[in-house]
Amino acid sequence: MSWTAPAPVVETRIFSALPAEFRRARVSAWSEANKGGAAVDSFLEGPCFDAGGNLYCTDIPNGRIFRVNPAGEWTLVAEYDGEPNGLKVRRDGSLLVTDYRRGLLAIDPANGSVTPVLARRHSESFRGLNDLALAANGDVYFTDQGQTGLHDPSGRVYRLRASGRLDLLLANVPSPNGLVLDTAECVLFVAATRGNEVWRVPLQPDGGVSKVGRFASLYGVSGPDGLAMTADDSLCVAHASLGAVFVFAASGEPRWRIASCAGQATTNVAFGGEGHSTLYITESATGSILSAVLPVAGKPLPLV
Repeated sequence: MSWTAPAPVVETRIFSALPAEFRRARVSAWSEANKGGAAVDSFLEGPCFDAGGNLYCTDIPNGRIFRVNPAGEWTLVAEYDGEPNGLKVRRDGSLLVTDYRRGLLAIDPANGSVTPVLARRHSESFRGLNDLALAANGDVYFTDQGQTGLHDPSGRVYRLRASGRLDLLLANVPSPNGLVLDTAECVLFVAATRGNEVWRVPLQPDGGVSKVGRFASLYGVSGPDGLAMTADDSLCVAHASLGAVFVFAASGEPRWRIASCAGQATTNVAFGGEGHSTLYITESATGSILSAVLPVAGKPLPLV
């Protein structure tokens, strides 16, 4: 369903912004490919909370992982030669990261050490990993986006089973980006950024997928980016160029539009805070983290 019906607007506030000491305006290989060669001081992504209420996020062009405590204070956790994007906290406190250049990584937030988890498939390098989602049984779903789009709809979605088996679920997505499981973990939602849509991917008992469909269509220069799920199966969709997070009911009908109070590059989302009902949003144009209180809690993330 396209975003045509009016929906209540939820306001945001700036929870915290990247301190000046961590801002590094420079041209990088990433900015040359993704920002027209502009000098950028950061590009925040991958928000996720640990059990202590600390928010972790990535800075793609500078290869950095940050921790932001509940008071909004920033700590540099890791800095390495890579381009980290998606991030999830595991049961042991380690971070699982999808890195565009280096594949799937584990990072120890205590000392910043980086350990490869999965760098290639069948001896072939990935096109460029983007985001990930964890299942309660330990499976990891992740997107291999690269520079795919409508001109080359060959982006991939994988599942790395807890047993170590790697399944290719989709191979025809125009720029697969954020992804999230519904509360029953029977359906996977995938943001197809350059198609400006969100795909609904039913997961079959045999481990395959069937009857993949378009759940939502959007518009704009970029497209849907990070996704999060509420406890009542509403889908939160961060749009990377419209300065908003759109919330769709399980039926596909629009519920709320969460408007950015900062820039237009609302890249990703995660639930946290008291009652798990505050949505935190990375706004990458200004290097800010926004927050908005919703009338429904987020789906608790499994710790695996």
